[in-house]
Amino acid sequence: MKQALAVLWAGPNSLLGLLLGLATLATGGRAQVRRGVVEFYGGMASWLLRHLAPEGILAMTLGHTILGLSSAALDYARDHEHVHVRQYQRWGPFFLPAYGWCSLVAWWAGRRAYRDNYFEREAYGDEC
Repeated sequence: MKQALAVLWAGPNSLLGLLLGLATLATGGRAQVRRGVVEFYGGMASWLLRHLAPEGILAMTLGHTILGLSSAALDYARDHEHVHVRQYQRWGPFFLPAYGWCSLVAWWAGRRAYRDNYFEREAYGDEC
């Protein structure tokens, strides 16, 4: 029951991920399910990740979906991205605003907006 509630709580973000996943499939991408999460790669997912951050993003999590550059990129980033899945389960629809806020606070403090973001520090296993 607790897991079902966590999936529902993350649902709005998962829906966004599924919509982007459908666009990925429509543009030649692929899908797979790994460890209870739907992963999309190639097609629009690759294009989006390359244009979101030219310095390089291998994957991005939205609820219980992960968008990746390639199957190999997903293999490499899976453990990290699954920390984000658990974060979505805790934060639900508040995850994206909280993530953005943490990046903004880090940037304002003269730190790195991505790597010093609280959520990324947790996903990388840093002390928080």
